Amino acid sequence: MARRGKTPKGRPVSGWVILDKPVGMGSTDAVAKMKWLFFAQKAGHAGTLDPLASGMLPIALGDATKTVPFVMDGTKTYRFTVRWGAETTTDDTEGPVTNASDLRPTREALEALLTRYRGEISQVPPQFSAIKIEGERAYDLARAGETVEIAARPVTIHRLDIVAEPDAATTVFEAECGKGTYVRSIARDLGRDLGCFGHVVDLRRVQVGGFTEDDLVTLDELMDAADEGLEELSEEQQASGARARVVRFEALDRLLLGTEAALSDLYEVPLSEDQAGRVLSGNPVLLRGRDAPAFCEEAYATGHGRLVAIGSIEQGSFHPKRVFGGRG
Repeated sequence: MARRGKTPKGRPVSGWVILDKPVGMGSTDAVAKMKWLFFAQKAGHAGTLDPLASGMLPIALGDATKTVPFVMDGTKTYRFTVRWGAETTTDDTEGPVTNASDLRPTREALEALLTRYRGEISQVPPQFSAIKIEGERAYDLARAGETVEIAARPVTIHRLDIVAEPDAATTVFEAECGKGTYVRSIARDLGRDLGCFGHVVDLRRVQVGGFTEDDLVTLDELMDAADEGLEELSEEQQASGARARVVRFEALDRLLLGTEAALSDLYEVPLSEDQAGRVLSGNPVLLRGRDAPAFCEEAYATGHGRLVAIGSIEQGSFHPKRVFGGRG
């Protein structure tokens, strides 16, 4: 007799929580919190955000975890504040000062230097980063007192602008950059090039891929929505110290974005009911209409307002590569 597979614990809910992560919360902890709140079977994030940073942490639930790579590969926008006059071991406020200077950069010197930090540049990640060195995380080696050599690597900075100068020792920047860029490294290298040293004192991510600040949901909003769905406890249960569980998820689910929200940069193929059935069975379908492309490396198909599949368009037909059976 064939063994039955283990039934996943939780609801088969799918979608994106665009969490406005507070300072102090780790990305892994945030994912665990969302999985618990939504009682989701699966959860994962699209790009780590340091505990000292705030802002956008896209968290995928259920089938949305299959679309995480599309978000990870998208551009990210950060707003960050640099304090001049000191460099630290961590390139932020957590580590001790390693270099100091009384010099402060002028606006003109900064503007002239920023041109060298736009486009594709070579960047050395911070010592305290998640980069793997011979199988171990750089931050684990750094915490153990080891000085590790991290190789420079190419990263792309699409935009780097000054947005405010609160005082002579502080500059606020906004950077739009590609995958793998470290804002702390930008602050460190700017400070070294200017001869005044610098480190990040505040960091907020405001955009990831196609997600914008309008999509952000705070932890307080999520907790309030969870409270709306709490079970009612009897006096006996309350007296025994029992904790109410979330049993109605309508308010929470309204805060989710659809799974297809991660695919805004791809071509959308709307399907009829018959076509959706064929695609869900793994079969290609012929696209009709003069505006339909003949070829497209990546596209997604929708039917009745939900995501059906991700695939490619070849010779005027959509070929599914990944099918979505849950709620999109």
